[in-house]
Amino acid sequence: MTIKFGTDGWRAVISETFTFGNLRLVAQAIADYVREENGSNPSVVVGFDTRFLSDRYAAEVARVMAANHIDTWLARADTPTPAISYAVLQKNATAGVMITASHNAPRYNGIKLKSCHGGAASPSHHQRVERLLDRNLSSGRGPNLMDLDEAIKQDRVHKFDPSWAYYEHLSGLVDLDIVSGGELRLVADGMFGSGRGAFGEILARGRTHVHNIRHEMNPGFGGIHPEPIAQHLGLLMSTIQSGHWDVGLATDGDADRIGAVDALGNFVDPHRIFALVLRYLLEKRGLHGKVVRTVSTTRMIDRIAAQNGLELVETPVGFNHIADLMIANGVVMGGEESGGMSIQGHIPEGDGVLMGLLLLEVMAAAKAPLHELVDDLLAKFGPAQYARTDMKLTRPVEKQRMVEMLLNLAPAAIAGVNVDDVQTVDGVKYYLADGSWLLIRPSGTEPVLRVYAEAPNDDRVKALLGFGEQMAAKA
Repeated sequence: MTIKFGTDGWRAVISETFTFGNLRLVAQAIADYVREENGSNPSVVVGFDTRFLSDRYAAEVARVMAANHIDTWLARADTPTPAISYAVLQKNATAGVMITASHNAPRYNGIKLKSCHGGAASPSHHQRVERLLDRNLSSGRGPNLMDLDEAIKQDRVHKFDPSWAYYEHLSGLVDLDIVSGGELRLVADGMFGSGRGAFGEILARGRTHVHNIRHEMNPGFGGIHPEPIAQHLGLLMSTIQSGHWDVGLATDGDADRIGAVDALGNFVDPHRIFALVLRYLLEKRGLHGKVVRTVSTTRMIDRIAAQNGLELVETPVGFNHIADLMIANGVVMGGEESGGMSIQGHIPEGDGVLMGLLLLEVMAAAKAPLHELVDDLLAKFGPAQYARTDMKLTRPVEKQRMVEMLLNLAPAAIAGVNVDDVQTVDGVKYYLADGSWLLIRPSGTEPVLRVYAEAPNDDRVKALLGFGEQMAAKA
């Protein structure tokens, strides 16, 4: 058996590789890692999303932790990943474990490992857990287990609600008075994930009218990937169009990602949310610092940073790379194409709930509809049209071999525009003379090859994607 951690933890198909037996083995390796990190007073926060058996899996992790004499805080109910991450920091815990497969299809579940700072564990920490797992398997050592009720009775496991401390923290990052003053009409799409109901609960005392959809418990997520992208937000779009709503906000399966729909029913992708919030923080709040984005994120961020005289840092895909820079301080905002973003003063963790609230603040402060704000953004920092294609893999792709091949095949021009530069920060990225770009990289969370493109118009984006798909097929 081989269990490997990807960009953000371990994910696998339920009942195939993600079984109770394998989960306990991984939990034991995490327990060993935690005790290595803090041998005198180890502690762990454990949370879970709405997926099939997530609550049971979380209870099993707690049983393993308790048996290893690790003080364990177990969430009472499904909770957003960023709430668990904040709880790790608030309780000064050694680590956090979140049972979730985030935006993956319903058949998946997984584990996200959190470091003591509240953000995603680094690749080196994941590798340590993998080595400990391999060591235990080689030696025939099984997991230590303790009855959950007994662990609670002995005060080794404490059940708690992480939401309220998290909500209070968010209220210090978002001006809820401004949001309330906007009297916005919001449709909140929980996508059946653990962010369900969060916006309504946080905004309940203000004058924002919140209508929840897809907030019931549904471990199958209605048969879709709980990822807030246009193809999965048809219900949100139709709800907006059939009523008098100002904006729709959607969070993914564990609420660390955000997507939006404007009052006209148009999808507003994370690139534009990132750019709108960043611009607001710099121009209206007067914040300063480094701006961090992943390699697959819009270059509008670069132009906003440049206009404000700020350093722009590009990282590989995965919020853990952004987290490393946020921990070192001096970052005003960091984010990625997938919708994971965070700001100065928050945990180094993508947070869809926070970003949704900040987008409401942007709208309320401007007293303008979202589509007008997007139009103004594109007029000043665009044009920028973006699209992504996910190509399912029939066989594993060795990343380094793919990079070498794409470098060797790098063209002088794509769709009639010269290639100015080729970078390999994560996969292969072609920079073109007209400001457009094309990126090809294997996913770190799913068996797919991703092709990304940004260009001044949709026709150019389609041309770039078509070329990228042809190149990717050769890999």
